[in-house]
Amino acid sequence: MQTTLLKAIEASWPQRPQDAPTAELYNLYRRHIEPKRARAARQGLWVAVIVYLLFAVTDIILIPDVARDTIVARFMVGASVLTVLETLVWFRAGARWLDITCAAALVTGYLFWLLPAVATTATESIRYYMIFGTIFMMGANLFFNFFVLLSAVTSAFVLVIFFTSILMLFPTDMPYLVAFGTFYISCFIFTSYVNWKLNDERYNVFLNALEAQHQHHESEQRGKSLERLSNTDYLTGIDNRRAIDKRLRDLWNAWHNEGTGFAAILVDVDFFKKYNDFYGHQAGDRCLILVANALQEALTPFNASLGRYGGEEFIVLAQIAKRDQVSSLAEIIRSTVERLNLVHDQRRDGQAVVTVSVGASYTRPNSGPKLERIIDEADRALYSAKANGRNCIRLFNPDDPLSSDDNENIASLLRMAVKKDLVRLVYQPIQNLQTGKLEAVEALMRLQMIDGTPISPGQFIPIAERTGSILELGLWAIRRVCTEMLAPGHVPLSSVNVSAIQLKSRGFALAVSTILEETGVKGERLAFEITEGIDMEGQSDVIRCIKDLESMGIRIWLDDFGTGFAGLSWLRLFPFDTVKIDRSFLQDTDQPHGRSMLEDIIRLVRHRGHKILIEGLETPEHVALMHELGIEHGQGFYLGRPAPVTDFRDLAKLPAAVGR
Repeated sequence: MQTTLLKAIEASWPQRPQDAPTAELYNLYRRHIEPKRARAARQGLWVAVIVYLLFAVTDIILIPDVARDTIVARFMVGASVLTVLETLVWFRAGARWLDITCAAALVTGYLFWLLPAVATTATESIRYYMIFGTIFMMGANLFFNFFVLLSAVTSAFVLVIFFTSILMLFPTDMPYLVAFGTFYISCFIFTSYVNWKLNDERYNVFLNALEAQHQHHESEQRGKSLERLSNTDYLTGIDNRRAIDKRLRDLWNAWHNEGTGFAAILVDVDFFKKYNDFYGHQAGDRCLILVANALQEALTPFNASLGRYGGEEFIVLAQIAKRDQVSSLAEIIRSTVERLNLVHDQRRDGQAVVTVSVGASYTRPNSGPKLERIIDEADRALYSAKANGRNCIRLFNPDDPLSSDDNENIASLLRMAVKKDLVRLVYQPIQNLQTGKLEAVEALMRLQMIDGTPISPGQFIPIAERTGSILELGLWAIRRVCTEMLAPGHVPLSSVNVSAIQLKSRGFALAVSTILEETGVKGERLAFEITEGIDMEGQSDVIRCIKDLESMGIRIWLDDFGTGFAGLSWLRLFPFDTVKIDRSFLQDTDQPHGRSMLEDIIRLVRHRGHKILIEGLETPEHVALMHELGIEHGQGFYLGRPAPVTDFRDLAKLPAAVGR
């Protein structure tokens, strides 16, 4: 009831209850105490009737000659008013009618008792007995919850009846008239005043309670608002990571306790950093808001939860556990964003609109005991979607080599590889084909399991890039090259492969500068090989980092030229010291078209003014072809296989092929 009244107040007045109009508040107060007044009227009248009937004993003692008549009157009045009262209660009459009934009962009870009582011959007794008439007056003012007006009218009737009766009985007894009249008037005034104060106090108590409840309600609302704020992403208005984590725990518990499966779907906006850098942060924020709104609307029929899980990454949780359902929902997510047609013409993959990559996982009988596993599986599926060209969906597949548990074991191994001495470097010679001298080496990373089983670089390098372990491993490799190969002077120059993740990492150039300073190696003796297939997203950061490295004297080589989509763009953007032509172009050089393609690539690079190094020289015919084409530098198994640093401490101990 109080909550309903509070809502009524807030609907009428936005301010505090005490600031509301008095008339409206008083009406609200009357409605508020209506049930209480009804209960008090019913209970009060029953008690009053019982007491009224018990006074029959004093009738017998004080006015025995008319006691029978007064007692009959008492019972008639009592029975009548209770009948009327219960009838009103039966028909659910309002408290107002019950109060009127009680007021009428007080007046009629006094009047119907007085009529036979004044006929008594016990004059002296009736003179004192009349004093009990004040009980009816006090009943109106004190014992019932009458409002002031009804109380005053009822008491006034009792007062009039009293004065009428004593004027009829004792018209000449002035002392009696003055004494009892003054007493009755005093009772009327004082009890009416007390009634007025009681009503005023009840009203104030109501206002104070209402104010307290209003403040409590406001406090609850503020608490709920703060909770919503703490669970809401400040930009998009959807759930933030905190809320999603809670929802995820609830779903996981339901899965284990009730068997209700669910899916976790990670959604990443493709090339968003490029979008943000080119169009500006405001446009980037607007893009995220539009994507969030579109996904929210699309997911409504599925009763799915949408949250922002990172900068441009969203997560969807839905209680579906069948593979085809998860696949359908993931495709709805992907197509919804694509249909927004948000322009993104800075991409280099043939798309011109904003798209998303989607990775999903779902609960299965062998999902494992840990909650983090399903998110990890979704993340691995998302990585697979990115690796497969983006703007696509991938469901976690434990049989997929890119997302297998074996690879996750490798990911764990990479985190402790340096500490456990499980990673090492080998060096492959780079030879001057004209002089036959060793001019440089390429540092290659090797990893082994704890039991000594070797792991292919083609397997662990992508995992290191995906998990971020490449950052630590890359700096370790640069330091190791400097300390064990360059600082001792075993070779004049060494190249190290550097990934896009390293180039985009803040502080990478500074870390390299620190390594050079600590090892005493000049930057001119170090070369960084950057693969042509590097992701062009974040190009400005990469170019900036490359220029910082070049300013230290470090040579920048373009690796695997001709195998990716970014080679020509890179040649235009940056003056590489050396371009390494990929080994794949040597495979068909015994055919006219294959040789022609290799010659075209060589001419293109020469016209740009870069040095050329061809890798993959594995036969004497390959070396002869290089002489014929005028290539000065080469690398391959025929010239020298990767070897540990011990093989380079004495040039006389170099692999035999290097001496050719």
